[in-house]
Amino acid sequence: MSSPPNAGAVPPELQAPLALTPTPPAKGVTQSASLWTWIGVLPFFVFAMLFLILPTAFLMVGAFQDPQGHFTLVNFRDLFSEGVMDAYWISFKVSAASAFGGAVIGSLLAWAAVQGQLPGWIRPTLMTFSGVASNFAGVPLAFAFICTLGRVGLVTVLLRKYTGLNLYSTGFSILSFTGLTLTYLYFQIPLMVLIVTPALDGLKREWREACDCLGGTAFQYWRYVALPVLWPSVLGAALLLFANSFGAVATAYALTGSSLNIVTILLYAQIRGDVLHNPNLGYALALGMILVTGISNGGYIWLRSRAERGRR
Repeated sequence: MSSPPNAGAVPPELQAPLALTPTPPAKGVTQSASLWTWIGVLPFFVFAMLFLILPTAFLMVGAFQDPQGHFTLVNFRDLFSEGVMDAYWISFKVSAASAFGGAVIGSLLAWAAVQGQLPGWIRPTLMTFSGVASNFAGVPLAFAFICTLGRVGLVTVLLRKYTGLNLYSTGFSILSFTGLTLTYLYFQIPLMVLIVTPALDGLKREWREACDCLGGTAFQYWRYVALPVLWPSVLGAALLLFANSFGAVATAYALTGSSLNIVTILLYAQIRGDVLHNPNLGYALALGMILVTGISNGGYIWLRSRAERGRR
């Protein structure tokens, strides 16, 4: 017996609808969207050209010139003089100390707010304060610390009145290496909190639960799970803090004046000063600073990409 001609055929109501090929947008529409996209980022490129690329090019040209505009390498030879090397070394020590202190304290604060069993209002309050304090620098910050830890500052007077401790009799001075480092910590710690908080948010709760189910301790969790994930973010943030403090000038100049010979103050003296006035040497100093901060920022970018790959 022969089968009917439509035997085995799928009924029309069960057939999948044919996929519709999307109609490509018109060529003029695509070009218009692309044009508007470039117009949207145009202010960024203009800003970068005016305030980053052109000034850097001007510094590079001036660093290889003498006051008469002739080509010379004397400016780079003078970078290795004793006074300039001392300025770089002091700046390196201040930046390293403030970056280390900011990284440690900021990481602990962020961990307490994110992973600790604290009231819910702590984290938004800390993040709001960090966003404000990380941008509080320059002359206002220097004035605030002079009023707080200066010879007649509020904290200095209260300590002397109620505890009998005279800070300045111990050798402390707000105009010293220690004073400048403490001042930098005011904006370094909040900046570290802002940077490392997303990394702490990336620690999944399932990882800790899996460690507990396998009989692992809290030390083992941090040693073998959390720290391997977090260390690129923490180290990269510390490098960013180093670059941030290495290039600071307004706070240091307003706080210490010329009593602490850091490289940013020496640069300012070479370009704008009346005694140490050698702008071309100042340009060479600036190029050296760009090299140091560029290496730090490059390390931060590399470590950040490594941390993102690790979280994925």
